[in-house]
Amino acid sequence: MRCRFSVSAACFVVAWFVIASFLVAAPQAASAQPRLDVFVTPFPNAPFSGVILVQRTFVDQNGNVRSYKTMREIGRDTQGRIFNEVRTLEPLSFAGQPDVRGILIYDPQTRTSTHLDPKAHTFTTGTVNRPPATVPPALLYASPTGTNLPQNPYLKEEDLGVHEIDGVSAHGVRETQIIPADTSGAGREFQVTDEFWYSPDLRINLIIRHNDPRTGSVTMTVTQITRTDPDPSRFQIPEGYTLADSVKGTN
Repeated sequence: MRCRFSVSAACFVVAWFVIASFLVAAPQAASAQPRLDVFVTPFPNAPFSGVILVQRTFVDQNGNVRSYKTMREIGRDTQGRIFNEVRTLEPLSFAGQPDVRGILIYDPQTRTSTHLDPKAHTFTTGTVNRPPATVPPALLYASPTGTNLPQNPYLKEEDLGVHEIDGVSAHGVRETQIIPADTSGAGREFQVTDEFWYSPDLRINLIIRHNDPRTGSVTMTVTQITRTDPDPSRFQIPEGYTLADSVKGTN
């Protein structure tokens, strides 16, 4: 099944997170790659927590490749509440833990979206008008029910089967786009690939891979999966946080 990215409540909830995750580091290259991310769906009765490992490469106009990495903690409780961190992208040689620059908390029952700024100890909050989505709003997510892709000689989709990832069953799909030499602008044919491993139990993509020789690559892998309720404090505004000045009195 192909799931085109659409404007929805779920997209609105994660828009700040997805954009911030690209702009925290290497902002000059942020627009060069699609805004792929592991979207944590606010789906009830499927609690879990995990860590997303991220590796990115960016290709500049001169063909130079720069590589970065980061990690982020994510989670969802039995009620469907989610938290999702934003951390800095760091060079591959970086040995510590990337700084947390922001945390998204979302409650699907009240449709309240809260963004925490750990550096400033402030928060912003608002209410989403539409019901949340319960499937990833990615360009593609893997579904064992088949696909409805249009027939295209330059597009190939492969069913990668079902495999266990960190103890969770996931179904994989790889999409390959062939860019002909006469339209690529590079004088040669090349391939752009996207790969998604979707867990129907957790309603998230456990692995996302994207590679475009023109702009770079990204691999996101959900690891350290624990299928129990996260600490309830992860869904609360920490003590000492204040409403950001820019939005006081507007909600």
